[in-house]
Amino acid sequence: MRCRFLPVILALSAGLLSACQPASDFQTDDRGGVAWQQLRGQYVVVNYFAEWCAPCLRELPELNEFHHLYGDQVTLLGVSFDGLNNDELAALKQEYNIEFTLVQNEPVPNLPFPTPNALPATYIVTPEGEVKGPLLGEQTLQSLAAATGADTLKQ
Repeated sequence: MRCRFLPVILALSAGLLSACQPASDFQTDDRGGVAWQQLRGQYVVVNYFAEWCAPCLRELPELNEFHHLYGDQVTLLGVSFDGLNNDELAALKQEYNIEFTLVQNEPVPNLPFPTPNALPATYIVTPEGEVKGPLLGEQTLQSLAAATGADTLKQ
């Protein structure tokens, strides 16, 4: 016997379950929508960069290495200072071999800090949600590990 109302019940259930999810504060290129609430309890590193910024490009290998070593403890997000559209951002990621998650600019992200006035700039969001920074200038594996405490967690 077939239930005519089953599709309606399933659709309503899915709608109710999605309503329980926190609203997305930003979209990423590989994780979809993310709410800051979902990141509570862990460090988040947000790095602003631009293709025309030589120090930004020089620090990319350090950011990639940080992501590979500490990505299980710290979320690393890159943000384009230039507000590239999502296709341009994807091309930039491929061209410069960026291996960590990028925040998309479409739709406009809701970040808990202002856009920096200088580059490179890195914000640290603590597990409690406190924003530190921006840290200006090139960051290294060591400076990021120290700023997030990740260097003590791996030992």
